[in-house]
Amino acid sequence: MQWQKDIDLTHRNSFGFPTVADHFAEVDQIADLELALDAVEKNGWPLLILGGGSNLVFREKIPGAVLSVAKQGLNILADNEHTAIVEVGAGENWHGFVTQLLQKGLHGLENLALIPGSVGAAPVQNIGAYGVEIADCFHSLTAYDRINKELVQLSKEECQFGYRDSLFKSGAKGRYIIWTVRFALSTIFTPKIGYKGIADHLDALGIVEPSAYQVYQAVCDIRMGKLPLPTELGNAGSFFENPIVTESTYQRLKAQFPDIVAYPDKAGHFKLAAGWLIDRAGWKGCRVGEVGVYEKQALVLVNYGQGLATDLLKLADDISLSVRKQFDVKLKIEPRIYPE
Repeated sequence: MQWQKDIDLTHRNSFGFPTVADHFAEVDQIADLELALDAVEKNGWPLLILGGGSNLVFREKIPGAVLSVAKQGLNILADNEHTAIVEVGAGENWHGFVTQLLQKGLHGLENLALIPGSVGAAPVQNIGAYGVEIADCFHSLTAYDRINKELVQLSKEECQFGYRDSLFKSGAKGRYIIWTVRFALSTIFTPKIGYKGIADHLDALGIVEPSAYQVYQAVCDIRMGKLPLPTELGNAGSFFENPIVTESTYQRLKAQFPDIVAYPDKAGHFKLAAGWLIDRAGWKGCRVGEVGVYEKQALVLVNYGQGLATDLLKLADDISLSVRKQFDVKLKIEPRIYPE
């Protein structure tokens, strides 16, 4: 394991923002991970664990160290007639992993196809889309505990999953480095097509009882129709979380805006479609210099090629202020901004 100095990470973040890390290393063995962490501790470096770089807004200079976990592999630990426990390395590509599961006849994560990033980053954000989040199929994970300096096993309950949240994002931020993740999956396919976009897409194709592959392909089709490929137009997918409001707030907005898009959430609350709010506020397709709001999906902010994080964050602030003034609803940025 060797540290590289002054490494350009422009191509390791999906926005394509120019950025240079003081120190960078990639590890796929626990011994190398421990060596890297010893150096971080000895030198007092701030540390960023980098997955696929798809949920990050990088500033131009990254102080300290950036560590990429490249642990690979997919193994079936236990299976019976109806279920299987699958363990996958944190460095595996998420979409590739979902595709492998489909090929193996293991179901539950089809709705999360084509989400960019690595498997190890998925629990941090509790990634979700089209009515499914990883917590629905999550079993447990193995992580390196930086405080006790040992590998630990964490259950679903211990990971404290919430909406786009987890122990790793809030309660114990920076303490654990995810090494492998385990999912409990079904050998029997039960389609989850309650999300209107999927149902409409399948209806248009005349599909009444979809197969796992048809749901997977529908999700891929929808995402490709809404989201630009980061290789063609820099982006991090959804830039804002869908705000959760009380039922009284929802009813107030519904009275003012009868076409507002929202979904029932936990008791007494509704989840508003942030994309609808931004679109209604007039931002869809707007370009400000080298950054802008994607013309096909208002929830996606993009870099047209020469933009910087400062440009994007200024645009995000302007959008948030506009939505706050019009709807009295606060938007929260989904990607991590680094350094904060």
